Amino acid sequence: MLYGTSDAEPQTEIVVSQLAHELYSTNLLLLLIQNLNRIDFEGKKDVAQIFNNVLRRQIGTRSPTVEYICTKPEILFTLMAGYEHQEIALNCGTMLRECARYEALAKIMLHSDEFFNFFRYVEVSTFDIASDAFSTFKELLTRHKILCAEFLEQNYDKVFNHYEHLLNSENYVTRRQSLKLLGELLLDRHNFTVMTKYISNPDNLKLMMNMLKEKSRNIQFEAFHVFKVFVANPNKPKPILDILLRNQEKLVDFLTRFHTDRSEDEQFNDEKAYLIKQIKELKPAPDQ
Repeated sequence: MLYGTSDAEPQTEIVVSQLAHELYSTNLLLLLIQNLNRIDFEGKKDVAQIFNNVLRRQIGTRSPTVEYICTKPEILFTLMAGYEHQEIALNCGTMLRECARYEALAKIMLHSDEFFNFFRYVEVSTFDIASDAFSTFKELLTRHKILCAEFLEQNYDKVFNHYEHLLNSENYVTRRQSLKLLGELLLDRHNFTVMTKYISNPDNLKLMMNMLKEKSRNIQFEAFHVFKVFVANPNKPKPILDILLRNQEKLVDFLTRFHTDRSEDEQFNDEKAYLIKQIKELKPAPDQ
């Protein structure tokens, strides 16, 4: 009915509208998701395809399925909990990322206790599930800029306490992805308040300086993009300035020798030269 077949076109909008109404009135979307583990492999993919198709359906500027799910947030929480179950995790991820495209649904997910389970899901031992969970996690934290900035400001301590565990994870992929996302979040102008708070904390600076010395060059490189925000800040708090001054010579020496083989990466080399210049010119703050 939704997609048609090789012999027939999809049904008219009136028939699809009746189908959608039945899906809502019988609570069938939630029932399908709750019983996803009982459906065979191809059937699971069909459920995700039907769900995403109905979700995208519009009447003028309205999205009736989005409006319906706003009244039944249990649908979202059941999908989020899908990451707990290996056999349905990826199907639930496909549906969650489609939901995350709609600000009203992203808001419900971000402001739920269930959101904080993502910090666990992105570290599960099954690589494809952890990667899928990270894709959804990133989508929720970056797609709707103003919503995300407000969420991070309102929940700063809780989010970044959890985030620190990801940066210290024993899983290399988790650490690298988390560090890369942190750099993106701090450099997004919508997150200026969050960035200012993050780069005012000396513990965060120490963590980045340690990550610059990691064995993995990829982690070093991502740490550089967070470290540069601390150095470029024109209004460094005294504890930050003190750490940079204490390590001034070491940092200049270290950065001079840092990733010298990236000779063709102009932006990186410009940024590195800028940081070295900034660090060389650091002076103690005048006594107030």
